[in-house]
Amino acid sequence: MSIIIVALPKIEDAKKIRKILIQHGFENTVACTTAAQVLSEVNKGLSGLVISSYKLPDMYYGELNDLLPEFFELLLIGSPSVVSSAEISVMAVTIPIRTFELINTVEMQLRQIGRRLKKEKKKGKIRSEQDENYIKNAKLLLMERNHLTEEEAYSYIQKCSMDSATNMVETAQMILTLIYDEI
Repeated sequence: MSIIIVALPKIEDAKKIRKILIQHGFENTVACTTAAQVLSEVNKGLSGLVISSYKLPDMYYGELNDLLPEFFELLLIGSPSVVSSAEISVMAVTIPIRTFELINTVEMQLRQIGRRLKKEKKKGKIRSEQDENYIKNAKLLLMERNHLTEEEAYSYIQKCSMDSATNMVETAQMILTLIYDEI
């Protein structure tokens, strides 16, 4: 679950925005007054959004944005002149804040973060050299013994892996064990 951190120099202002977000269904919301507090809260979550003013007592928004982890984004709140001079990579909302604009922007950024997280999970794990060797050796054995092409051998391992609900490395190890036990 994503966290929303509202960071404004005046705690009253941060709490007002936090209250608006909670009223619109964003339960996991925290109010802060310094960048140090933001960074402490960021370490508690996997992903989220930091809503910040241009300048906090201990840091500017650009420095804070650079310190945020991969699956956190920053939403800048500021005057039209501040927003127009903001970094291109930072989403911004002008003051006075319109509730619907704030809510729509927050929803959009959280969806974007969610898509990036989903895409990252789909990438899968990188196999170790040893695991790659198991698959390579199983393919070579299948190619030599059963006269398969490399693609056919790989597809065979993949299909066996899916049929047995095991990962490809385990399937390759089983194939190697079965073939070597026959010899």
